[in-house]
Amino acid sequence: MSMKNFKKQFPLLEQYTYLDTAASGLLSETLLEFRQDHDLDFLIGGSIFREKRDSLFLKVRKSVGDLFGCAPNLVALTPNFSYGFNLLMEAIDRSKKVLLLQNDYPSVNWAVESRGFKVCYAEIDENLENNIAEAVSRENPDFFVFSLVQYINGIKIDPGFLLKLKQQNPDLLLFADGTQYCGTEKFDFEASALDVLGASAYKWLNAGYGNGFFLFKEHMQEKIAPAGLELKELQGKNKPHKGSFIGKFEPGHLDTLNFGSLKTAIDLIKQIGIEQIEDRIRELTFLARAKLSEKGLLEPAAVKRELHSSIFNIKGDEKLFQKLRSNKIICSQRGEGIRVSFHYFNSEEDLENLLRQLK
Repeated sequence: MSMKNFKKQFPLLEQYTYLDTAASGLLSETLLEFRQDHDLDFLIGGSIFREKRDSLFLKVRKSVGDLFGCAPNLVALTPNFSYGFNLLMEAIDRSKKVLLLQNDYPSVNWAVESRGFKVCYAEIDENLENNIAEAVSRENPDFFVFSLVQYINGIKIDPGFLLKLKQQNPDLLLFADGTQYCGTEKFDFEASALDVLGASAYKWLNAGYGNGFFLFKEHMQEKIAPAGLELKELQGKNKPHKGSFIGKFEPGHLDTLNFGSLKTAIDLIKQIGIEQIEDRIRELTFLARAKLSEKGLLEPAAVKRELHSSIFNIKGDEKLFQKLRSNKIICSQRGEGIRVSFHYFNSEEDLENLLRQLK
């Protein structure tokens, strides 16, 4: 199926120029179909329908693990990033020192700052990687906790730099938020420098709300001990993770609708091909960056850096934001400006439409 045909998966695109995946992904026809069937089956089956839940959750973990290069038994299913990340931070000794990025996503920084860890910071600008390297050698932190892509301006950390950082500091643990990243390009967690990657799936994976995941490297099981959160639900004899590390991140009953939605969304990504999605996003990013910087609308960091995501913060006030909205261009006000973001279902026409309104 061509990219054009995949556009038909998202009927909203017929009405709007949607440049707001960084705020919320879209519901696809495929996902709607799954959700309607699911609830019909639940309506008719009740607890008989729920008997199949464990095999579904195994498939979801496998699906997530296949897409992101992680063994399924090291994939935890969580309702969202914040929930899993707070559990993770609860499991860490408060005397440790954590490096954060200044003005990173509040769910990331608050979870650390509010717990009384020793905290140090690196600045997010065009020299991001240098700033991090300097902070690591100056402060010698135990953990570096950060978003792979910055939600305000789309600045994207260089994965090659992270590998080098890890080689030079093998004891430094890297915990990343991939909510603004996962689903935009091919990623191999096992081969990456990361020790933990968590993400909510309602943005770039277009999986709807109420589902997310955490991926762990094998050695993390020795490094942290989440508080005894296991509930009775996780102690049945059919649990693949009974009494296990992953079980501690999945207390209570998981929802088959939400996690079935995650699997369905990943199936759609596999059908299109993550490489094709990556290529398409890269093309649009390259075009958007060139044309927006030509108009002097981007901050230096977005222009000067070699790597950038498909999220841009353009200069603009409330008046411009309202103008865009009234012309059916959906975007968000973030930081000092207006945030636009391009996904694979966007087109050159969407970019041209935006540029016309920015004249």
